[in-house]
Amino acid sequence: MASLTHFFLLSLSLLSLFASSSNAQLSPNFYARSCPNLQAIVRNTMRQALAREARLGASILRLFFHDCFVNGCDAGILLDDTGSFTGEKQAFPNLSARGYEVIDSVKTNVEAACNGTVSCADILALAAREGVFLLGGPSWAVPLGRRDSRTASQSKANSEIPGPSSELSTLISMFAAKGLNAREMTVLSGGHTIGQGQCNFFRDRIYNESNIDPSFAAARRANCPRTGGDTNLAPLDPTPNKFDNTYYKDLVVRRGLFHSDQVLFNGGSQDALVRSYSSNSVLFFRDFASAMVKMSSITPLTGSQGEIRKNCRVVN
Repeated sequence: MASLTHFFLLSLSLLSLFASSSNAQLSPNFYARSCPNLQAIVRNTMRQALAREARLGASILRLFFHDCFVNGCDAGILLDDTGSFTGEKQAFPNLSARGYEVIDSVKTNVEAACNGTVSCADILALAAREGVFLLGGPSWAVPLGRRDSRTASQSKANSEIPGPSSELSTLISMFAAKGLNAREMTVLSGGHTIGQGQCNFFRDRIYNESNIDPSFAAARRANCPRTGGDTNLAPLDPTPNKFDNTYYKDLVVRRGLFHSDQVLFNGGSQDALVRSYSSNSVLFFRDFASAMVKMSSITPLTGSQGEIRKNCRVVN
């Protein structure tokens, strides 16, 4: 798996050129002189975090996705609420978000080496990649040079982040609003090959839907009663700590955990692509890396916009 991901890193370096063409101020080499050990610091810190709890790889990937879908990849999701400021952390889609302390640790280690140089937005983008890579997934050249927002939007977080009960048409339109096409939506949904889901997000599916394998529904019901147990966890696929294409294999046999997962394979426009990913992990890894580069370049703050936060949780 490692040799495969190294191949992707080499071949996908060209993808960064695409990202840079859409915003010429982003570049994988942005910190080559100002913080040459940045990527090693991020990887080492993430490796330590995942050694303690492998699920954190999925948690950080989710943080990054939720960040990019609200005002672009600007680390707005990391800002704490204060008496005079309401951020995104208490928005409904983010109530179960986790991993903030990992980003704090990465930031502390980066600041020790390169004080006041690297944005929290770039740290989050790099940490998301490392979480995927360290769990066996692909790597890619992350375009860098984002700056941190001085604000956040709880209302946009509540309305612009796709939910676990979303229909296929809703997913396609919500991703399209961010410049991502249906293929990119389907491959980014493959991030659900790692991590866990809470009972309250899949209860309706396992009790009320017909497009579900009966034995799978019965197994999930054992830990997700009709009432209570809202925060009980179930794996998003059978290998929640391994980044692979099992997620798509599950969809083909009606074992998607969330409604928004199974709608990708339900007699609709994405069925053929799901089948392709289920039988071709190389294709899935390639497309996932490409889509992550594109998503990471959604309306970044660059140049003199925003700031470089000293503490990812508060504006300077």
